[in-house]
Amino acid sequence: MCLLRILTLFLFLCTGVHCHTLSWVSCKFSDHQVLINNEGVRDVQHQERAGMLQLGHRGDAPLNPNAITFLITESKLNLQSYVKDVEADHLDCAIHRSITDPHIHVNWPGQKSRQYNSWFSFTLTHKESLFAVSGILRYPTEPPPEEQAAHSWPVIEDRQTLFTTVAMILKTQTPFVTSGVGFRKKLHCQFAVDHKRPNVTAQWNHQHHKALFSHASHTGKTQGTGVDLKNLAGGDLSYTLPFTKVVHAGTYTCSASVVPLFAKLDISLEIQESPQVSLNVAPTLTLQEGEEKKVVCEAENYYPLDVLIVWHERDPEVSAQRVGAPLPKELKNVLLSSHKHNTDKTFSLSGFFYLQASIAQSGRQFTCTVSHQSLRMPIKKSFILIVEEPTSWVFLLTVGSVIVLLLLILFFTLRYFCQARKRLVEKKPY
Repeated sequence: MCLLRILTLFLFLCTGVHCHTLSWVSCKFSDHQVLINNEGVRDVQHQERAGMLQLGHRGDAPLNPNAITFLITESKLNLQSYVKDVEADHLDCAIHRSITDPHIHVNWPGQKSRQYNSWFSFTLTHKESLFAVSGILRYPTEPPPEEQAAHSWPVIEDRQTLFTTVAMILKTQTPFVTSGVGFRKKLHCQFAVDHKRPNVTAQWNHQHHKALFSHASHTGKTQGTGVDLKNLAGGDLSYTLPFTKVVHAGTYTCSASVVPLFAKLDISLEIQESPQVSLNVAPTLTLQEGEEKKVVCEAENYYPLDVLIVWHERDPEVSAQRVGAPLPKELKNVLLSSHKHNTDKTFSLSGFFYLQASIAQSGRQFTCTVSHQSLRMPIKKSFILIVEEPTSWVFLLTVGSVIVLLLLILFFTLRYFCQARKRLVEKKPY
């Protein structure tokens, strides 16, 4: 009785916290149809069909009888362990026929004698880029009839259920990676095959063609670096970039192949470098009325290209009002320089304007705002303008006259004392 109560409580808690494992997911099934024209040329046409991945056992009824069901039965590779507790509506699923020649027969470990295999690739992608899974399904069938046309695949009927197993699988927990310049980044990828000691060729490529790393287990030959060979023996194919640069941005492909199968995952690395913002004036700029000054806001060493520089002007005293305070005024006379290409592939740009000082602007605050996709909040740099009245020529003339007069008085006074001292000396008796 106690055990029954505990079990009931566990089921209740599971219901409350959505304790479940993925059992199905709707998929887009890309089917192939081979047509031979009058000239004997083979044409492969693609057809989108409704499909479903369903995890269960032989004899389970399809959850969606209107779709082609790929029923994944128990095997050494458990797909549920790769997707954990993710709900089906959080996943995008695609299924494709394998591009291997349908008449190439390879004895797959564990298959029965005189058994023929059809292969299907699938991809499960989390909609919030938490992970991506790619794999190969093995569909055991009877050998194709001799009259079947060469290079054609077995026909799959609508609403058909295919009993499959997972033959090979790849997973990445970093399908989309963002990094600045100069960081160490690890691109995660792991793989597994449903039998021991498979002859696996593991590879990494950049932009689909530049080879970064490859390792063939049957020969032990390795080319390139970035993957820990000790971890690779356990299925960890993760690739490490020790120092990210702008040129490292793009698509990285992690792949594994076991004849006749090939599975891959694409990982997108985006480089984002925040701009360094500076002004060519001090926090307080003092000018005389009528004086002109070129004010420059510099945004340097950012990536990617697009950046926005805006100048605003506001009166701090008026803006401090709680009610009815006007918004900062955007300056319309701002000019932008051309983009500067730096040696590290980053960019620089300046936004400047010519400030004609007037007494009415004294005390105003000028703010440069720089926006870029690498920034959560725009960067702002400001200065306060102080405008002084120019010195009057009348004032200068008056001050100069007073100084000249004082100098003359001083001159004549000293001359008088010198002459008086001289006369006094002449009158002294010997």
